[in-house]
Amino acid sequence: MAETTLFSPYKMGKFDLSHRVVLAPMTRCRALNGIPNAALVEYYRQRSTPGGFLITEGTLISPSAPGFPHVPGIYTEEQVEAWKKVVDAVHLKGAIIFCQLWHVGRASHQVYQPDGAAPISSTSKAISNRWRILMPDGSHAVYPEPRPLETTEIQHVVEDYRQAAVNALRAGFDGIEIHGAHGYLIDQFLKDGINDRTDEYGGSINNRCRFLMQVIEAVVAAVGADRVGFRMSPAIDHLDAMDSDPLNLGLAVIERLNKLQSNLGSKLTYLHVTQPRYTAYGQTESGRQGTEDEETKLIRALKGAYEGTFMCSGGFTRELGIEAVAQNDADLVSYGRLFISNPDLVLRLKLNAPLNKYIRKTFYTQDPVVGYTDYPFLSNVNENQALSRL
Repeated sequence: MAETTLFSPYKMGKFDLSHRVVLAPMTRCRALNGIPNAALVEYYRQRSTPGGFLITEGTLISPSAPGFPHVPGIYTEEQVEAWKKVVDAVHLKGAIIFCQLWHVGRASHQVYQPDGAAPISSTSKAISNRWRILMPDGSHAVYPEPRPLETTEIQHVVEDYRQAAVNALRAGFDGIEIHGAHGYLIDQFLKDGINDRTDEYGGSINNRCRFLMQVIEAVVAAVGADRVGFRMSPAIDHLDAMDSDPLNLGLAVIERLNKLQSNLGSKLTYLHVTQPRYTAYGQTESGRQGTEDEETKLIRALKGAYEGTFMCSGGFTRELGIEAVAQNDADLVSYGRLFISNPDLVLRLKLNAPLNKYIRKTFYTQDPVVGYTDYPFLSNVNENQALSRL
């Protein structure tokens, strides 16, 4: 049998992928007033390959969900109609695209909230001054104190996720990814370093997983398990998202996902796990520098436990991606920053061609071209022909 590589085909549930390089979800702040526009159409079109898999930037499930300027939503008819143009452009290139559903929870500010209200969360604890929030005028501010959701309010948020998933499929998306990572709302319920609730959504691991599982069950009931992915990051400290036992937390979530899949007789499309090296300071939740060996042990434990397609992300290079697939540490590898600056990243990785360097200062600007769709492709190379030959 041929050796499995980063560029081997893969059967992801009902989807036939031609390679295992995935566009990771990345906030880019180009959807002016929350509406996908022509710039987004071009951005996703550029990064599409026949049989390739793309995940959108975090897409807001409700008016209370944002924590960045000009991020797209999927909760109004205007947003649904606008996303159709993006999806159509991706499909015309033969690619598959999922919409990542996002609520930032406490990682927000009154300026982004309806009527200037406090952000909602599992807790009243604010994100520490170690972190700053990007404001609409480009300045940075401290995170405010959030308002903990009343027990009776939580089902309304679950319904927002369910309706957003339905809207995404109406827009033509092939499926959705539930964002449960990186210190955002679902992670704020999962992590014991944040969740200090005393109701049925706090305390034990079972209680802390309750909100997540209610969201997943509601979304699966609405659109089918085979169109749902889930992203988690049990071992990173982004936005103070710390847990006292990240491996146990990750395994507890996986145990519940496996049980759900068994009961349904159908698997989720995938589980997407962010490596600890994703963190802003390259540290583990304990504040010390993590090692590649520690990360490998964690990821292998999670992959070994999960019964389904396993995707990794977080600082992957060409070499690390090739190694992860070859050693069966991941079925798929998602790339973020390298995909920002290399719209033809799949081809460049296959050819081992030089990569464009990304320009960090343009990651979160509103310019529809600069730092967004103006990164160059390899010259004098027909991408489709080259990919078909390799």
